[in-house]
Amino acid sequence: MRFAPHLVLAALVGTCGTTVVSAQDADTTKVEQAKTAEQEELFQYPKYVYPRFNEDWSNFDSSDGNERLDSIKHVKFNDDGSVWGSFGGSVRVRGEYWQNFAWSDATTADDTFGLFRALAHADVHFGENYRAFFQGKSALSTDRDLPGGRRSLDVDTLAVQQAFFDAIIPLSDDVKMTARVGRQGLKYGKQRLVSPLPWANTMRAWDAALARFEFDQWKIDGFVSRYAAVQKYDVNDWQPGPTFYGVYATAKLGDENRPYTLDLYWLGLDKSSATYNGDSGSENRQTIGARSDGTFWEDGMDFDAELMFQFGDVGGADVTAYAAAIEVGHTYENVSTKPRVLLGFDYASGDKNAADGKVETFNQLFPLGHAYLGFMDFVGRQNIVDLHAGALCHTSDKMMLRADIHAFWRANTNDALYNAGGGVVRPGAAGGSSQVGQELDLTAVYKVDRHITLQGGYSVFFAGDFLKESGPSSDMHWMYFQTTYRF
Repeated sequence: MRFAPHLVLAALVGTCGTTVVSAQDADTTKVEQAKTAEQEELFQYPKYVYPRFNEDWSNFDSSDGNERLDSIKHVKFNDDGSVWGSFGGSVRVRGEYWQNFAWSDATTADDTFGLFRALAHADVHFGENYRAFFQGKSALSTDRDLPGGRRSLDVDTLAVQQAFFDAIIPLSDDVKMTARVGRQGLKYGKQRLVSPLPWANTMRAWDAALARFEFDQWKIDGFVSRYAAVQKYDVNDWQPGPTFYGVYATAKLGDENRPYTLDLYWLGLDKSSATYNGDSGSENRQTIGARSDGTFWEDGMDFDAELMFQFGDVGGADVTAYAAAIEVGHTYENVSTKPRVLLGFDYASGDKNAADGKVETFNQLFPLGHAYLGFMDFVGRQNIVDLHAGALCHTSDKMMLRADIHAFWRANTNDALYNAGGGVVRPGAAGGSSQVGQELDLTAVYKVDRHITLQGGYSVFFAGDFLKESGPSSDMHWMYFQTTYRF
């Protein structure tokens, strides 16, 4: 058997181990952890998060730390410290190897290349209610001899990634508004539709005006933006980008035993030109959706579900499209390595009939497809059905191992196969089968310390009947290794 996903999962479970912690041992461990937490309460470094503007260094005192760069994490610019700044950045280096890229066995479909990205930011606060954030970027690539060469995903020689100003306006004792204007990263929900795309070497940014309202358990954003498309060797600006706007509301609900998140949103997209399975013209598309995640049933069980519906027009064609995603997982709390298993299903509609005056292909907007539809990024959330399973465990405090398995079909055989960027991989007319293939992703992550993370992976895509009918269909392989340093 060429593809045996159950053997991969079994191997990972074996690696994770099955040592069950007794109730007495669990109580002892909790006491020890509580003692450790009590000791560490005296001083803890704030966590690095993404986007970096969400980090909080307001109460950090460099005299409490013992690292060389502590002095730049909270710098006072006046005597009372009301004006202060925090400075940081990151460097990431990744090497990639591809074999049979796009399922082709041509010599031009094999290549090894390197990617480099450096980020530096300054976060300056003027009292409690005002701040300015700036982040610069350089993203470079060695020669990439695969089709497409060095893409805008890979290269952005020198650019302003983010530059915005915040003003916090208390509207009442219980309601706070934050107004943000400038270039910024947008990140909502589980990033299925809106993501700054941190995996890509160049990432995403928008020139936007945003208003955020916070009250009770709710946080509601309203924004209007232009996408700042990457121009590899020129200044990135909003002129060529589509207009993107909307309202996104999220709430933390439930109780401490069964907390859950609820997201409700409306997102609008205006593009000057678009083509979907024979229908072309300017695109005006509205997306309404809801998402929820949380725990249920018993300890260790969790879920994440999202429903999305789209309407509007492309040229003279009416848009009616939809997508759904659900993932259920279980973490084995009584096993020493805390293994987690998951099962998920994704569906995004495709077009039933080319050039019939209707557009039924879902538009995935600005997604982090990499996290959901295979790490090789050859499948996007458009005209796709994906059944996937995964398992992960922590073999130590620093090491995480993960395996993910995907089986892909086209939702409609009259529509194309689209990639993670929304581009057509194979047109719909090229083959009649719905079966695209299967992808296996293996990942290992090792945290050397709070600054340095090592990550590597191997993926293989087994070509299905549609790929065999429509063109080259050799099994595709991809390996990578990257190291990231944050400060």
